Amino acid sequence: MEGSTFNSQGIYRKSLALRDLSEAVASYFSYNRDFFALRRYGSFRDDISKSIVVDATLIAKEIEHVTKSQSNTVRMKSLSFIQVMTQNILAYCNGLEKDGVKEKEYLNLLRKEIKTFRSSFKKWRKSFQNGLED
Repeated sequence: MEGSTFNSQGIYRKSLALRDLSEAVASYFSYNRDFFALRRYGSFRDDISKSIVVDATLIAKEIEHVTKSQSNTVRMKSLSFIQVMTQNILAYCNGLEKDGVKEKEYLNLLRKEIKTFRSSFKKWRKSFQNGLED
């Protein structure tokens, strides 16, 4: 159990790092200078930027949900949801690129962070699928 707790803590820390980087990248690309205000967005780029932050935040929340849930069904749904959110963020990066973002190195940094997270996430997810974390 000690090892599984470490894995959960490790993946949670990685999700927080992903969230923080997502917030930084998204706020950089947003036209809305009051980015974190809860109001309607003004542009496609603002919409995508906000979606990146929302999905990255949801990933961290779903990891918490997985670790606290006693239901294997609930865990599996959350794990699938996390996978979808990582795919969404990669798609949002592509959307920003197609919207004319010039600073592609920031998008590539976020893509690299997503790929690193996904690699760790796949190992963590397998521990649930194999019944190692109960």
